Amino acid sequence: MTVSVNQLSDPAVRAFVTALNAQDESALFDVLTPDATMADDGSERDLRQWLDREVFASRGHMDVESEKDDGRSLVARYRNDTWGEMRTAWRFTVQDGKVSRFETGQA
Repeated sequence: MTVSVNQLSDPAVRAFVTALNAQDESALFDVLTPDATMADDGSERDLRQWLDREVFASRGHMDVESEKDDGRSLVARYRNDTWGEMRTAWRFTVQDGKVSRFETGQA
């Protein structure tokens, strides 16, 4: 089962997923705080380099399966041209309507 992006509860998370799936780099960075951070499988990563490699250069896409924690925790099938498709968990920290941190890893 897939949750429509338009139905995601948290507006900042909804904007993040919408921009990621549209490959809209400026919209994605607009929803992030200037000092946003992220981790992948528990390791801190450089956010801009990670997004360039795992999303934009490899056409990343999220199909959300479920959400909890008021829309700030997602389980999604994530796919890109580098790794194929995998089931992933995403946790978002939202501050003043923008994503200040996200953590992702295999679910």
